[in-house]
Amino acid sequence: MQEKLVILGGGESGVGAALLGKKEGFRVFLSDRGKLKEEYRTKLMDNGIEFEEEKHTDSKIFNADLVIKSPGIPKKSELIQKLKEKQIPVVSEIEFASRYTLAKIIAVTGSNGKTTTTSLIHHILTEAGLNVGMGGNIGKSFAELVVNDEYDFYVLEISSFQLDDVVSFKPYIAILLNITPDHLDQYDYKLELYAQSKFKITENQSHEDYFVYNFDDDNITELLKEINTEAQKVPYSMNKELNDGTFQEGENVVVNFPDRLELNASEFALRGRHNVSNTMAAATAANILKIRKETIKRSLFDFKAVEHRLESVLKIGGIEFINDSKATNVNATYYALESMNAPTVWIVGGTDKGNDYAELIPLVKKKVKAIVCLGLDNSKILAAFDGLVDNMIETKSMQDAVRSAYMYGGKGDAVLLSPACASFDLFKNYEDRGDQFKKEVKNL
Repeated sequence: MQEKLVILGGGESGVGAALLGKKEGFRVFLSDRGKLKEEYRTKLMDNGIEFEEEKHTDSKIFNADLVIKSPGIPKKSELIQKLKEKQIPVVSEIEFASRYTLAKIIAVTGSNGKTTTTSLIHHILTEAGLNVGMGGNIGKSFAELVVNDEYDFYVLEISSFQLDDVVSFKPYIAILLNITPDHLDQYDYKLELYAQSKFKITENQSHEDYFVYNFDDDNITELLKEINTEAQKVPYSMNKELNDGTFQEGENVVVNFPDRLELNASEFALRGRHNVSNTMAAATAANILKIRKETIKRSLFDFKAVEHRLESVLKIGGIEFINDSKATNVNATYYALESMNAPTVWIVGGTDKGNDYAELIPLVKKKVKAIVCLGLDNSKILAAFDGLVDNMIETKSMQDAVRSAYMYGGKGDAVLLSPACASFDLFKNYEDRGDQFKKEVKNL
């Protein structure tokens, strides 16, 4: 008898899991409490997969042999708790997909820099002529890539929510970039619980695998004392020389594992100190994979920045407009402000996730000449930065925000959209917010 696979959530990961489940001989049922996008509905119908939308029918869910849950469904939700009580296994789409491929997996997690680092590694491996797919939290779902399983390598961006529900997921190279407060509302407001979920990326690794981690991140190094991993540990640091790792030495970055590779940091395509750190992680992974040194150097030089992440849009009237819409938390915005070399008009705001803006104050004093708030409720931002800049204004639309920022800017200045908040008060998602920013800049 066919095993029944129930998928909760009909977004990118859910539909990918449904397609893979069907291919692997499961009886698949997909359930989404919301309305499905047209493209996903069509995919399910074309593949003869049973589904429901705008409801969850208990009788069709609780007879499952295995449940795959969307990363967006909180693990504390009543439905998930009931499944656990009934001892029905619940896993993530990342876990499920990993069971059906023998390809080598390079998995990237962290609070910030995941998309950039994943894209950079994919770029290096592609330039090296390797047969490589990219997915997870970026682009296509891992499960959909595995349906045809035509790749020898997968580079995956993975969130803490995806890692919460892994059981045997085992990357060949696991990369942990940083751990800073984010999504704490889902982890009882305890940083250590959030950090532990990030560390699940390495828990199934063996001594033949590699765990690449940021030695400069205190949360990581402290937890490494408690959490046992069998993997070969390869640290990278901007502050300390490392014998078996990667470190910065003046203008150079030295990759010291498994053999020596010297890189000129001033030639890196990505801007900002935090991106030197991300580039170190990517170069370390590439060196472990024994990619030719010249290919690594060339790839780091000609990489194009990820859309919505410190993306230079246009220069108008001598003012550079920069789209960093993907900065949905304070730490990401910290990195963005830190990388600014021109007087900056900062567009900030959106749905607050329990943000503490205090760490941004020194950078605002040093780099920011005006603040444009963009959100339905800007009270926390107004209170945090009151008196620190000459001009601060509230706006409720992207058009007003961009026009106000242009008014405050002058030749040689920069306008930076780096919201430090989620986008859901005024926009569909951070991509929509970034696209609207670019459109309004072009309309100036």
